[in-house]
Amino acid sequence: MKNKLFVGNLSWDTTEDSLRAMFEQIGEVQEVVIIMDRRTNRSKGFGFVTFVNAEDAARAVEELNGKELDGREINVSEARDPKPRE
Repeated sequence: MKNKLFVGNLSWDTTEDSLRAMFEQIGEVQEVVIIMDRRTNRSKGFGFVTFVNAEDAARAVEELNGKELDGREINVSEARDPKPRE
């Protein structure tokens, strides 16, 4: 497993800090990014968490998928490589 995770079904109220705090309970987090809509500057409801090592990422999928954060049940899975733009 890679060390970058996709996190979906985020509340619009979830911040990168609150997301980081949740995932740091599992292991050392390298980066947290919540994807924002450029026009509204509002969360698109998903983001990415990158762990320092892949073992912690695998544990996070097992332990945090389906957990509640800010009133929403989050989806946690291994991030896929982006599709090349045409």
